[in-house]
Amino acid sequence: MEEDGLIYDWNSAGDFVFPPAGKVTLDDETLRDGLQNPSVRNPSIAEKIEILHLMEALGIESANIGLPAAGPRAYADAEALAIEIANARMKIRPNCAARTVEDDIRPIAKISQRSGIAVEAGMFLGSSPVRRLVEGWSADFLLRTTENAVRFGVGQGLPVMYVTEDTTRTDADTVQALYSAAIRCGARAIVLCDTVGHATPMGAYNLVKFVREKVVAPSGESIRVDWHGHCDRGLAIANSFAAIAAGANQVQSVANSLGERVGNTPTELMLVNMQLLGMIDRDLSKLRQFSEAVARATHTVIPPNYPVVGRDAFRTATGVHAAALIKAQKMGDARLADMVYSGVPASLFGLEQIIEVGPLSGKSNVLHWMDRQSIAPSEEIVQRILDAAKSASSVLTDEELFALCRQPSPR
Repeated sequence: MEEDGLIYDWNSAGDFVFPPAGKVTLDDETLRDGLQNPSVRNPSIAEKIEILHLMEALGIESANIGLPAAGPRAYADAEALAIEIANARMKIRPNCAARTVEDDIRPIAKISQRSGIAVEAGMFLGSSPVRRLVEGWSADFLLRTTENAVRFGVGQGLPVMYVTEDTTRTDADTVQALYSAAIRCGARAIVLCDTVGHATPMGAYNLVKFVREKVVAPSGESIRVDWHGHCDRGLAIANSFAAIAAGANQVQSVANSLGERVGNTPTELMLVNMQLLGMIDRDLSKLRQFSEAVARATHTVIPPNYPVVGRDAFRTATGVHAAALIKAQKMGDARLADMVYSGVPASLFGLEQIIEVGPLSGKSNVLHWMDRQSIAPSEEIVQRILDAAKSASSVLTDEELFALCRQPSPR
């Protein structure tokens, strides 16, 4: 992003063109894959509906509303969410997860019929050599299972999204054979999965490009290609954008990076980066509210240094940083102040830059705090606060700062 020549953007300085042509969408899996995290609490249906409406407010295009065959509550919640989407006339498109067995697919068809809306069936099947060895599966078994499940789902009137687990560790012949079979049998969306967070950006790019060229193009069909990534190497966001560069149409993600082990590609950071890259242009002022609602409902915590939605994302108590920010603010240019020491403009997400007073602060931090509180500064009070801050072990709270302002002057 360039701001009237104030920023030189090396991100767009070379031959690599990004974003690619065509719309890229998100499929939020917070209410299914996110709940597989062993530390989370399964939210109430009221909390799930609140989260669903926040997804809608953020313009998220589709949502996984559960694996209804997992049990009575899983079915009831998925059905209630589908009915809520229908009754509220929401734009978000629902999908449900299922193993490639008829008993998992039937409940999805029932939910679609009862809600009166299309519910995509995301059918998953392990595919990597290591998984095949452990399960005792042959390549022929995988092929027959894929064909039978996809045909059954299509026969039930469901849009079918075919998923191979551990795609990033699966050989090319198996990848080509399984996805080609699924498409021949009627699947119109396929999902490439980095199930254990094995991939690097180059691996994600290579896999998506291979599937585009060797599976999708020869089929002659209009196929949506999804990317599903995990964070085990800390590369989920980078891998997702590499997948997009190679031709992925949709990225599956989870709020606050919840999910198995260390979690999935984070929804909120996909939205942040898509906005900054010009891939979307929408109101994201409810982004923090969304993340906080998920954290509250799942009884999890957003780390204070988490990008954009974390408590410290736009806070600084460092004197040099604060001084530059204050100078920018005094120039009367809010946009300048928002970017002088921040690579992400807080205002794009309904937030603001915050200056605190702490051990690494300077006089400008104190003066800025007093100005925000409409307290007339005096040399004595400013020095008293600065002395207290320098000897403190952490940032001073507003209560501590007010108490220092009220202290009587020595006689």
